[in-house]
Amino acid sequence: MAYKIDDNCIKCGACQGECPVGAISEGDTMYVIDPDACIDCGACEAICPVGAISQE
Repeated sequence: MAYKIDDNCIKCGACQGECPVGAISEGDTMYVIDPDACIDCGACEAICPVGAISQE
């Protein structure tokens, strides 16, 4: 089950730098996670300062 980023994202970029497989990219209004590339490690969820990342 992949992780997702919700509307609370503040575009700080912490998650992108933490992702070991490069599944996170910058979108127009927030960062997005490619569900096909996500390995469900949870590193992004742990680093997000506003709790905008959770499992789908």
